[in-house]
Amino acid sequence: MMTFRESIRPSADLRNHYSEISRQCRENKEAVIFTVNGRGDTVSIAYEEYKRMRARIELLEILAESDEDVKFGRIAPVQETFDDLRKMLTEDIL
Repeated sequence: MMTFRESIRPSADLRNHYSEISRQCRENKEAVIFTVNGRGDTVSIAYEEYKRMRARIELLEILAESDEDVKFGRIAPVQETFDDLRKMLTEDIL
């Protein structure tokens, strides 16, 4: 499971301490929450963490769709599915 350490900083720190915050996000795998007028406004995370998070979300969406397909009976035998895939691939090649 993905867990982020979090810290909270005022939005002015983003302008005044960008390098430090960037390093904090990358090296500590930490999410930095910026506040405006004492309320959460924006979150910063390292780019690599962002890509991992996006991949996890996409996988969860695919799994949710698959679960829905099973629930509503939109399923086919494995062999039939692979036969269809082979047919589609061969048609694209030829």
